[in-house]
Amino acid sequence: MTYMKKNLIAAAVATALYVPVAAMATNGMNLEGYGPEAAAMGGASMAYDNGTAAVMNNPATIGMMESDSRLDVALGSLGPDVKSTNTSGSADSSATAFYMPAIGWARKTGKLTYGVGMFGQGGMGAEYDGGSSVDQSGAAGISLGGALPNSDSHTQRSELGVGRFIVPLAFNVNDKLTIGGSVDYVWGGLDILWSMDSRNFLGGLDGSKINDGGTGKAVALGTMVGSQNNRSRISGTLVDTFVQNFDTTGGVGTPNGAFNNFYWGHFDFSNGSRFTQATFGSGFAGKLGFTYKVNKQFAIGGTYHLKTAMSDFTGDIDMSFKVDTTSLAGSQTGAVIPVTGEVKVKDFQWPATLGLGAAFQATDKLLIAADWKQLKWSDVMKDFHMVITADSTQANPLAGGFAGTVLDFVYPQDWKDQNVIQLGMAYKATDAVTLRAGYNHASNPVPDDYVSFLFPATIENHITLGLGYMISKESSIDFSLTHAPEVKVTESTTETNNLGATPATTITHSQTNWQVMYSRLF
Repeated sequence: MTYMKKNLIAAAVATALYVPVAAMATNGMNLEGYGPEAAAMGGASMAYDNGTAAVMNNPATIGMMESDSRLDVALGSLGPDVKSTNTSGSADSSATAFYMPAIGWARKTGKLTYGVGMFGQGGMGAEYDGGSSVDQSGAAGISLGGALPNSDSHTQRSELGVGRFIVPLAFNVNDKLTIGGSVDYVWGGLDILWSMDSRNFLGGLDGSKINDGGTGKAVALGTMVGSQNNRSRISGTLVDTFVQNFDTTGGVGTPNGAFNNFYWGHFDFSNGSRFTQATFGSGFAGKLGFTYKVNKQFAIGGTYHLKTAMSDFTGDIDMSFKVDTTSLAGSQTGAVIPVTGEVKVKDFQWPATLGLGAAFQATDKLLIAADWKQLKWSDVMKDFHMVITADSTQANPLAGGFAGTVLDFVYPQDWKDQNVIQLGMAYKATDAVTLRAGYNHASNPVPDDYVSFLFPATIENHITLGLGYMISKESSIDFSLTHAPEVKVTESTTETNNLGATPATTITHSQTNWQVMYSRLF
């Protein structure tokens, strides 16, 4: 390899180390297409050479590469437009742009092709500014109903991202059959700014798991809240402490106090960066794939992506509660109790994926491709589960009683497996110019009962276009543009308890994405 080649690859790898893994994806949390060649063709990629994006699609297709080696450097932009509305008000998400660099390199030696790649897998998220109607009127989380006092201004934010460092290998068994696979190092993270009012936070009490010391306070608190909702479940020793300190009489209580009113609970682990998240977890996964050339014009291909095995996402959290409290040191109305600690997002994984497809070279100029994929979301998105352990020492005296306690928070998701149809075509208009177009349809995996303003992953249809331009025999530029028309989803049920009804929320989501890639053949 020449000095120039080494420098090009080294520079590209250095760039890829800054891959921002947060993204608003459109096949659930998955991108509609990886690499602009495939993305412009509706994401179809199972049975033709689509560059080093094969490491995210079907690793066997790198064995179709005709050059000795190839380097791809890409940048993608994702532009979601999300709005949440209920009878309390509406708010637009301000998270409207995410950028994702990517890199891939592959080399062919005889029947063997190997390489390396780094790509953003996908994610989801939204951000509603503090002081907007989602905070002031729809409040604490618009999809949950509830209203925070107007003096409280809480930004509501989620940002989930997952990325991969991939080592692929493909082998040409014969002129027709190629098999391939990859070993993937997977990492991910999550930011959360999330407030829940009393009817939703305390409405998640799991009475069977509360230890009130035999005082009967769990019954009294349950009477105040009413029936348990289906939007969350909370338990743990931190909840036990709350219950033990609950006092409807307004009595003085202990030195750390008692409370007789609860306004809201707030989760805060967010670094505000578009490149990293406040929590982090990592692990491994892998892929297997094949391609088979039935004849010179027609090929089929398939792949299986293993479910990831990532560690819990772990980081620091600043949690807080607003209550009316009474203590030996005096009474406070609307006291905010900050509790510091560690949060673990438990067992967040990317699903196993099965893909099958075909490619037909109809003429020397026209390529047609069609794929089917199934993402096994039901196996990995049953619940969003956080476990928060309070620090053994708390700086605020009001939080002293929570030192070392644990809060177990479960937010049901109940996603369904998702089927995706990907159709595309590429037409070589001239020796230098290739035109591409496609369509991508994905079933919505999120049940209406559990759709959330912070986790909008409801896009279904995509229209895709693209252009490839050969600068020379060794280099080219490819571009893709995807538009996902607006999807409107409304919760099918509402929650009602003694603290009031939670209004149904309508979430609208559309998106426009683009990718651009420079390729160099050696």
